[in-house]
Amino acid sequence: MYFESREQAGDLLVRELYDKYRYENCVVIGLSDGGVVVGERISNVLHCALMMFIAESIAVPGEGLDLGSVDQSGGFTYNSSISEGEAGEYSNEFHGYFEEQKREAFQRMNRLLGDGGVLDADIIRYNNVILVSDCISDVIQVDVALNFLKHIKVERVIVATPIATVPAVDKLHVRVDELHILDVKANFLDVNHYYNINDLPSREQIIAKINQNILNWR
Repeated sequence: MYFESREQAGDLLVRELYDKYRYENCVVIGLSDGGVVVGERISNVLHCALMMFIAESIAVPGEGLDLGSVDQSGGFTYNSSISEGEAGEYSNEFHGYFEEQKREAFQRMNRLLGDGGVLDADIIRYNNVILVSDCISDVIQVDVALNFLKHIKVERVIVATPIATVPAVDKLHVRVDELHILDVKANFLDVNHYYNINDLPSREQIIAKINQNILNWR
C-alpha cells in the first residue's frame, strides 16, 4: 500500500478511530516528525490535543545498532532487540561514551523544547493515548514512549500507523491495548518509499505548531 502523503495516511487512519474515540477523552502523540504530520489529521477530526514525544537514539560505536534511546525527560530505554547480557557488555565497555552521549542528547532536546515543552503529563493523564507514527519498522520508538507513560495514569494506549513491519506488529500486540495499522510489510524498505510526498516541516516548525495546539487545550 502506498500513500500520496502523510496527511492522506492520517485521513485514512482516523476513519478507523472515529466511531470509538470521537467522543472520548483522547490525546494524540506523534512519535516522530512524520508522526506529527499524520497525527495532526487525526487530532483535528477527533477534536483532541496533539503533542509530540521526542527521543534520541544512542548508537553503539562501530556496531551499526542502537543501545537505546533517551527521552525528553532524561529517561533511558534499552533497545529490546538486544539481550540484557549484550546490553550490559556494551554499557560496561563504552560507559563513559554512552553517558556523554546521553547528556548531549538531553541538552539538545531541552534547547529544542524551550520553556514550554511539548508533552504535558497533566493533559495526558486519565486520557486515551493514541501514539502515532508514519511508520513503525521496529518497536524502540514505542518502547521509549511506553517507558515514559508508565509514570502517568492513562486509560488506554493505542498505536496508529499507516505502515508497520511484521516483527513490529508481533511485539506491539503484547505491549499496547489496541493497534490500528493500514498495511503490514513483510519486506520493508525505507519509510519514504511508501509516500509520494516526503517534504516535512522543520522540527522547529512542528514544535511551534504543537505548542500552539496545546495552548488551545489548557
